[in-house]
Amino acid sequence: MNLKYLGHSAFEITTGNSKILIDPFLVQCPDYDYSGTNDIFLTHGHSDHLGKAPQIAIKTGALITAVFELAKYCSRYGINVNGISVGGWLTYSWGRVIALPAFHSSSADDGTYTGCPVGYLFEIEGKRIFHAGDTCLNSEMKVLKEVYKPDVAILPIGGHFTMDVENAVIAADWIGAKTVIPMHYNTFPQINADTELFKSEIKKQGKTPVVLGIEEQITL
Repeated sequence: MNLKYLGHSAFEITTGNSKILIDPFLVQCPDYDYSGTNDIFLTHGHSDHLGKAPQIAIKTGALITAVFELAKYCSRYGINVNGISVGGWLTYSWGRVIALPAFHSSSADDGTYTGCPVGYLFEIEGKRIFHAGDTCLNSEMKVLKEVYKPDVAILPIGGHFTMDVENAVIAADWIGAKTVIPMHYNTFPQINADTELFKSEIKKQGKTPVVLGIEEQITL
């Protein structure tokens, strides 16, 4: 299984013959080849997370999984959607996933309410990957360590709209994953972040920080 960073909060997971996209806002890799995408997961409705999801789904036939209101919003494009909410495991051919709480807001550019924001915990090939979505530090993260035990945590560090480096480091400690990957930083001035500080603080916890370049991937 490979995990590839596509900039901002966008990631690609490939496993077997499946390609999974999370929050495909692709301004930092406009030439990315999304052909063959099977599934798209959206954490919330803001344009920097919805990104090109409808267009990708139209061209590939991919299924968009999102909280019910956001899935309903996406359905206006005539695409396949799976409306969900937090708290129950969902089974796919490649594994399973559960939506978990995030603390943020969620609306489309036209003001449409798109439900509650979420993060996703993926269980694929015996590994658990947590994508936090846009969120602040919150005590729900302690449940992740106690109940779900992720191997990898992908956390926002840019501040202003989400956790900053200081709080993301605390989140990493609470979540307990051994590998920690930053996201949602340096896309625009309000969310510039010091990745070297992030790495040094994560290492103090005995964890492995992985700062990925655009379209760089790791094998899990």
